[in-house]
Amino acid sequence: MDQTQKGILGQPGPIPTTQPKKKRTSVMSFFSKVSWTLRFQKQESLKNVFSILAERAQDPNAKKRHMAMRGLGTMACETPDKVRKYKKIVLDLLVHGLYDPVSAEVIHESLKTLTIILGKIQGKSLGSFFVDITLQTRTLLDDENDNLRYSAFVLFGQLAAFAGRKWKTFFTSQVKQTQDSLLIHLQDRNPQVAKACKTTFRACSPYLKERKETGFQTEEDQRNRKLCRQLSCHHPELLLFFYANKIL
Repeated sequence: MDQTQKGILGQPGPIPTTQPKKKRTSVMSFFSKVSWTLRFQKQESLKNVFSILAERAQDPNAKKRHMAMRGLGTMACETPDKVRKYKKIVLDLLVHGLYDPVSAEVIHESLKTLTIILGKIQGKSLGSFFVDITLQTRTLLDDENDNLRYSAFVLFGQLAAFAGRKWKTFFTSQVKQTQDSLLIHLQDRNPQVAKACKTTFRACSPYLKERKETGFQTEEDQRNRKLCRQLSCHHPELLLFFYANKIL
């Protein structure tokens, strides 16, 4: 092993103080990535890695909690098969991240990482995590933070594909309660959020289907008329989509 490899595996040498801040940051990032790759090449125990991330995920320092969520996302992207093995541990950490009491960055990173991981595992065997993730994600759809709203809509739309039979009734009730938020954010001040909302609206559309057995006007009928009016004014293409698929 040459001196460069030894330096990477050990503690990196001191960075000259004359080095610009951005340059120092990029160098540290480089060493971090190389070290991470070498660790997996050596097949270091993932349990130890998860143990470190779990500890940092509960650290009083919000930046460390944020980096723990980001680390889980990196692992999900680079080693999905290994992460799948520790799915329950990962999901538990990320759900706790969704409920972070003070840091929007931790919540945002948790949303993004959950989107990655749910895609990797195709929403299989989520168990009660599905309920926790859905409930908290729904509350973030109206958050003042644009990034949180955007990522929440992306994740909520993904959850629509993974509800399955087990959670169909539950998710249907959540979509019904979210209908006003979906309508409002079709006109969101942030174009990216509005676009994500539109995509999520389509994904959730099967859960908006009327039940034909009721023969009298209900609150749901009134909500559907409101939905039709708003869509006809602002998003006629969505209304046509709903009619074509016999949703309204």
